[in-house]
Amino acid sequence: MFRRSGRRFADKNMRKRDNREHVPIPKERNMLEEGRRMSVARHQRPPELVGVPLEEILAKYVGRFREKKPDWAAFEDAKIEGYKRAQHRFIGAGGSGKHTDPTIIPASNFTLSIMYVEPGQGNAAHTHEVEECFFVLQGFLDVFVEDESGKRLTTRLGPWECISCPAGVIHGYQNDSLGPVYFQVMLGRAKPETMGYADEDLYKRRDAHLKAV
Repeated sequence: MFRRSGRRFADKNMRKRDNREHVPIPKERNMLEEGRRMSVARHQRPPELVGVPLEEILAKYVGRFREKKPDWAAFEDAKIEGYKRAQHRFIGAGGSGKHTDPTIIPASNFTLSIMYVEPGQGNAAHTHEVEECFFVLQGFLDVFVEDESGKRLTTRLGPWECISCPAGVIHGYQNDSLGPVYFQVMLGRAKPETMGYADEDLYKRRDAHLKAV
């Protein structure tokens, strides 16, 4: 029930956005945009964007959920029951290591993806070399932090709530609710390393999913 209603909610909002995207631009607005071309950029573009037309920038740097395919094999631990989840990559590849994905927006300083997790699933305890943020969009997510003695503290996040996990702090999440959860994940680096699993066996094969045919 939750998934169907959530899907209808997402589809309804998507249709609204689609309608806005196809509304003709009034001539007055076009004239205003013409005038704005005289504005001064107070910061330099990165070298790869110098001289690139705005049309190309807009086409390259916009991501839409309806065009994303959920990746159920984005992480090595996602092969294990209890850790199954889907990643929708928007900016960069996050902790998946799939940095050559041609569908992602190029990342410069951070990554952004949307995770979909069914009830009873989550991910393995891990660390990153940079901070990682989980921001819940729909549903509920139990997040935890852990130390090397095995002590674990857990709290539940609802829509529009987040946790920022500092670099080197063991953390993870679990969906212990009755419905699926969608949440945003950000990592503070353009090409983060693959997940630093706390479990030794998982850590040794952390890149195995990238070598699978």
